[in-house]
Amino acid sequence: MASATVDDVHDVLNVSSADVPDAKVLKMLKRAEVTLELELSKEIDYQNCTDAEKEFITVLAAIHAICYLTGGSAVGLNFSVGDQNVSALSKAPPLDVLQSELERILANLKQPSIRSV
Repeated sequence: MASATVDDVHDVLNVSSADVPDAKVLKMLKRAEVTLELELSKEIDYQNCTDAEKEFITVLAAIHAICYLTGGSAVGLNFSVGDQNVSALSKAPPLDVLQSELERILANLKQPSIRSV
């Protein structure tokens, strides 16, 4: 099983704990976990999840971190980031790339899977 971590979120955005404090990122990971639980109608633990769930939670938490850095807002899967230019995000991937990745992962997670017992 995989675990979404604070370092994973920082790595996605190429920022440090000085830019987005660990305590804030932990809250973002928990919010992302709850969002995924609501989307999939099942219990998920971001510290013990599948690789795909980890990736979704990490990317969604990263989007929340971008909103934190720019003064934007994020609720569930809806995001708003103004035209502010924040130097901490100079190496971060564009928001639309992260959102596309998030939607792709969620679509795959929602597909029914056939498993043998």
